[in-house]
Amino acid sequence: MNDLVAAVDVGTGSARAGLLDRHGNLLGRAERPIVINQPKSDFAEHDSEDIWRAVCASVREALALAGAQPTAVKGISFDATCSLVVRDTEGSQLSVSESGEDRWDTIVWLDHRAIAQAEECTASGHRVLDFIGGVMSPEMEMPKLMWLKRHMPRQWARAGHFFDLADFLTWKAAGSLQRSQCTLTCKWTYLGHESPGWQMDFLEAMGLADVLERGALPAQASPIGSDLGPLTEAAAAELGLTVGCRVGAGLIDAHAGVLGVLGGRLAEGNAKRHMGLIAGTSSCVMALSPDPRPTPGVWGPYFGAVLPELWLNEGGQSATGALLDHIIRWHGAGGEPDGESHGRIIERVQELRKAEGADFAPRLHVLPDFHGNRSPLADPHAVGVISGLTLDSSYDSLCRLYWRTAVGITLGVRHILDTLNRSGYVIDTLHVTGGQTKNPLLMELYADATGCTVVEPAAKDAVLLGTGMVAATAAGLHSDLADAAVAMTKGGRERHPDEIAATKYEHDYRVFLAMVDQRSAIDAIH
Repeated sequence: MNDLVAAVDVGTGSARAGLLDRHGNLLGRAERPIVINQPKSDFAEHDSEDIWRAVCASVREALALAGAQPTAVKGISFDATCSLVVRDTEGSQLSVSESGEDRWDTIVWLDHRAIAQAEECTASGHRVLDFIGGVMSPEMEMPKLMWLKRHMPRQWARAGHFFDLADFLTWKAAGSLQRSQCTLTCKWTYLGHESPGWQMDFLEAMGLADVLERGALPAQASPIGSDLGPLTEAAAAELGLTVGCRVGAGLIDAHAGVLGVLGGRLAEGNAKRHMGLIAGTSSCVMALSPDPRPTPGVWGPYFGAVLPELWLNEGGQSATGALLDHIIRWHGAGGEPDGESHGRIIERVQELRKAEGADFAPRLHVLPDFHGNRSPLADPHAVGVISGLTLDSSYDSLCRLYWRTAVGITLGVRHILDTLNRSGYVIDTLHVTGGQTKNPLLMELYADATGCTVVEPAAKDAVLLGTGMVAATAAGLHSDLADAAVAMTKGGRERHPDEIAATKYEHDYRVFLAMVDQRSAIDAIH
């Protein structure tokens, strides 16, 4: 067993590793939890050394489960959430936490402490905004860096390295200070289609004129899958691999997912028809096009952020799986959410729907923006709305609310999809991957409520598959990333929308849009 690659995916709560062959077959997979510190509302922090330990343990276990020799692994790459890692000039951990503990050196992607700084970026009107949907998100790195410099000036003075989490992992693995075109273009206001990519007048206007030097950021980004060199001896020992393993420039986790589900389809030349949905704790939707398609409220267009020569538009919902967890926890009949509690609710929902038919909970409506609206409104201040509550506090009332929350989540995807189609896409096929593929209610609704054909990938883990494509490119197992995507793609199972059900959701969608307008009207009352 030779010509294998290791793929590592770091999410919000865990690190996963997979061992794949050059054809994309997953031979071994392992997972370890990672810690998160949430000292107060809108603050969330990771310990990057804890993440690295989880990565190493996962890779070693995946190797053992595959029954492979370390020498068989020719390449490795990493995807991760777009969290910000801060290190000092010596490469040691540097706190981003108000507690001052150096172990908390990473601002998690979902941290919203920098909302004011994001609004300041938006108010600048700078042309970099044309490539992030017109509005800066607090989930991007520049607002977080502005917050750090202003609120923790002593830490800023000690800083020597700023990394997106995926780039931190390639630095730990290969010692390379290169950064991925995916991370810099999508989260750092780097314009991948221009030279120079950094817009110094914007950085100066935001008080970040020293950020490139302070953070050891390169003048030019590295294309996804670029060979960043071999594993260092220390990293090879920790990962259980060898220094013969090459390290590929990685990417953001959702982008790895879209590469895994869409990469092989794009050879058909109909990129504009397909959209990737990476759905877990939060949801990302991604569409690719040979031409730039600026879309208000949707991030991008980003050049080369998934595949070379293609432009990416990225939308998303900041809380989807997390919102269903919240509904269970919030309701008096719910308790602490876990796989078993979700399963019981889903089973009961199906029983109630069978008994009550299409009019199941018809007057209950949920606007799912409980953690702001990332797309297409680009409003981090947006709040969730529930219309149609009664005094019923039974378990069945929880099931009704859970169902209608799932409907609201999928109508939010349709809202993004319709916005993209008005910008020139003709999306009719939705490729879904992530934890939500285990929820049959959502998978049914993604087809029926959007009117799209839904493809569930045959790959056991499409995110790891996408990152495996990147690792295989760096290792030279395929000539380039596009060839790797075609060679390693796994296809999928299709679900077509139910035309009768779609009529019902047309009504719900009109209510959804009316609720968006009503929320704006209420907010405007002083």
